[in-house]
Amino acid sequence: MSINKKKETVKSRSLLQQTWHRLLKNKGAVIGMIFLITLVAVSFAAGYIYDYDNDIIAINVNNALQKPSMQHWFGTDNLGRDIFARILYGARYSLMIGVGAVSIGLVIGITLGAVAGFYGGMIDQIIMRIVDVFYSIPNIMIAVVIVSLLGTSTVNLLIALCFTCATSFTRIARAAVMTIRDQQYVEAAYELGLPTWKIIIKHILPNCLSPIIVQVTLLIGTTIIAASSLSFLGIGVPSPAPEWGAMLSEGRKYVRVAGYMCVTPGIAIMLTVLALNLLGDGLRDALDPKMKK
Repeated sequence: MSINKKKETVKSRSLLQQTWHRLLKNKGAVIGMIFLITLVAVSFAAGYIYDYDNDIIAINVNNALQKPSMQHWFGTDNLGRDIFARILYGARYSLMIGVGAVSIGLVIGITLGAVAGFYGGMIDQIIMRIVDVFYSIPNIMIAVVIVSLLGTSTVNLLIALCFTCATSFTRIARAAVMTIRDQQYVEAAYELGLPTWKIIIKHILPNCLSPIIVQVTLLIGTTIIAASSLSFLGIGVPSPAPEWGAMLSEGRKYVRVAGYMCVTPGIAIMLTVLALNLLGDGLRDALDPKMKK
C-alpha cells in the first residue's frame, strides 16, 4: 500500500517538481548550489561592507604584504589592499562575465541552431560551416584576437567570450531541433496554420531545454576560467579592478615572499568552477529521463 501511495505521489508532481526532487537527492549538486548562492550573496553584500574607492583600489603602502591575520583575513597585496575584500568584490566580475557572456552566447547560439536545424538545406550548411570554422580554433585564441582588436575592457571581454559560447549552443540547439521537428505535434501546429517562428519558440525550443540548461552551467565555469586567463595575460579586465585572474597575475611576482597572493584567488576560481560543474552534473542527471525513479 505504501508503495502505491509513493507512486501516486510521484505521478502527482509536476515535471519541474520531479526534477527539483531528483536534484536535491544529488549531494554534489546541493553542495555546489549552496556554494554558488553563498558566493552571489557575499559578492553583493561586499558592496555594502566595503567602499570600492577606499577599501578595494586605494593604495596604502604602509600595509603592503601583510600576512593573513584577524585584521586582514587573507593578508594584503603589494599595494596594501585587503585581499579578502578584493576576493569578495572580484566575485562580481567573474560571475558577471561568466553569466553575461553565456547569456548572450545562448541567445545567439539558440537562434542560429534552431534556424539551421529547422530549415536544413543550404541555410543549415552555411550556418554550420561558419560554426565549424570557429569551433576548430581554440576558444581562448578567438577571445585573444577579438580583445586585441577591440581593446582591453570588461565589455570587450564579454563580447569576445560570448562568441566562443555561441558555437556550443548552436550545435546543441541544432541537434535537438532536428530530432523534434518531425514530431506529430509539430506537424499538427503546421496544420493549424501557426507561423514558423511561433512553432519554433512555443513547440520546439521548450522541448530542447534539458541539454541547453546543463550546458549553461558547465559553460559558465569554462567562461570564468577563460576570463581569468585573459586577465592573467593582461588583456582581460583592466587594472585596478579586483578580477581574480588579474589578482593571480599580480601575485605571481611575490609568490616566494607572499604566496597567499596567488593561493587565495586561485582557490576562489577553483571552488567556483568546481561548484558549477557539480551543479551541472546534478542537473544532467535530474533532467535525464533514464535517471527517473
